[in-house]
Amino acid sequence: MKHNQAINFVSIVIPVYNEENCLQELIDRTTKASDSLGKDYEIILVDDGSRDRSANIIEQASLKEGSHVVGVILNRNYGQHNAIMAGFGQVRGDLIITLDADLQNPPEEIPNLVAKAEEGFDSVGTVRKNRQDSVLRRYPSKLINKLVKRSTGVEMNDYGCMLRAYRRHVVDAMLECHERSTFIPVLANGFSRHTTEIDVHHDERADGESKYSFMKLISLMFDLITSMTTAPLRLLSIFGGGIAAAGIAFGIILMLMRIMFGSEWAGDGLFTLFAILFVFVGAQFVGLGLLGEYIGRIYSDVRARPRFYVQDVLVGEATKQARETDELKNKE
Repeated sequence: MKHNQAINFVSIVIPVYNEENCLQELIDRTTKASDSLGKDYEIILVDDGSRDRSANIIEQASLKEGSHVVGVILNRNYGQHNAIMAGFGQVRGDLIITLDADLQNPPEEIPNLVAKAEEGFDSVGTVRKNRQDSVLRRYPSKLINKLVKRSTGVEMNDYGCMLRAYRRHVVDAMLECHERSTFIPVLANGFSRHTTEIDVHHDERADGESKYSFMKLISLMFDLITSMTTAPLRLLSIFGGGIAAAGIAFGIILMLMRIMFGSEWAGDGLFTLFAILFVFVGAQFVGLGLLGEYIGRIYSDVRARPRFYVQDVLVGEATKQARETDELKNKE
């Protein structure tokens, strides 16, 4: 049975990093889409250490009379997922929607996510149709999606699309998790009883280039896999056991050939030895690389540094009064 709890308040969390050229359009379109819901809402813009005027634009938007914008200013760049977690810490809504700031996922899709969540789903994911990214972004993304689906066992078709909706209890549960490497879509599904996905439109970037370089995509893949599952270690053990078994079998075959047919039938042992040595050395390096990823994350958790630091929260007078009223209700 799905939970059909009413959704009266919607919070929209948007991480922002150097998006000054399209930020005002983002605010206008998100506000218009949210107005059409016929519900109370807030737009939480998290400035993730932008070096341009993004923080100033957010501040101006939050101080306008009647504005629904809440600005969260981080002191430096912590990355997309940590910025979203910082925004989660400020939400008041029954339903929380995450959205990228580059306008590739149109804010006009927000009512579709709200409608789907109102059917009783705890988490609503999205699948980008007719994706407008380059080939160098699409195909690695498809590969990562398949690898992660197999590794984590979480049935999702598009892990890279951050246009998603979560019930409040799912977000509260995520905030209780304190690991440093967080991949929100997979983490949220771990706390969701009923999940689904819907198709959404995908536009070209309104301005600039993707903030994810090739190396950042690789880092994201490692974050995703190693923070959610130990499957790579199990696969490494199986792979290593297979190589060891093959090496033993090959050695036995060479020994039998020497006994039965003489040394000339066994071939030059030096080259065979080198081939076996290279296989084992390669396997060791793969294993060391994976172990290094896990040890690095253990090291980060042991240091227990905060995932982010909120330098300031910017709200208009109306929003401030509403927040104070909510706090009083919670205390009562």
